[in-house]
Amino acid sequence: YFPETHGITFRIQISVKELLDTDVLLKLLFHLPVNYPSTLPDISVNSDQLTRAQCMDVKDKLLEQAKKHLSEPMVHDLILWIQQHLKYVIKQSATVCNEKTTLSKGTSAEDGIWMLLLHLDHMRAKAKYVKTVEKWASDLRLTGRLMFMGKIILILLQGDRSNIKEYLILQKTSKVDVDSSGKKCKEKMISVLCETKVQSQHKRFQTFEVKEYSTLDELQKEFETAGLTTLFSEFVPPLLK
Repeated sequence: YFPETHGITFRIQISVKELLDTDVLLKLLFHLPVNYPSTLPDISVNSDQLTRAQCMDVKDKLLEQAKKHLSEPMVHDLILWIQQHLKYVIKQSATVCNEKTTLSKGTSAEDGIWMLLLHLDHMRAKAKYVKTVEKWASDLRLTGRLMFMGKIILILLQGDRSNIKEYLILQKTSKVDVDSSGKKCKEKMISVLCETKVQSQHKRFQTFEVKEYSTLDELQKEFETAGLTTLFSEFVPPLLK
């Protein structure tokens, strides 16, 4: 994997329980440089149950811990640490989506349909921002809703998993808004509340629409109609705090 002169590399898979009753399988890759442990290891983190952002959070936290152990062997300690702390790390970045329903075996076309729920902090250039989101959704054949309720802005998308991932990249790398001085800027205040496979009890949105709701009840009804009551109750009320 790395030439011998570059120290050693090893992979570890650990399963961490009690994250919303889901087992999270973490694939950790440690690369120990020749002068380890007086130099920090390179760490990479992958997991099918976590978003890319959550994996990055786990990696950052592991490196923070590693700094505390500099000049003493640390890999074992890091593994124990992440087993105990994973749920707190994840909770900070966004709750892992977990619908405890067994998937009814749909057609293979349905296998790749995913759903994404995003929370935006604000939109200064609202008209332009909304147009951009509508264009991306249409280009990537995504359906769903851009929802405004009071100060809350949510984007709920359904579509092919690779298109959902593509959307996230666009959302994070394009200049979609303006800053306080009116300069174009990228979206920094966005959180992925949930990324999950569309289950059999979820209704598919046929179109992408922009909607304003005057009460939380109206917003809740939109989720209920789509069979997403659990999603609503888990992620939306905390945003009101």
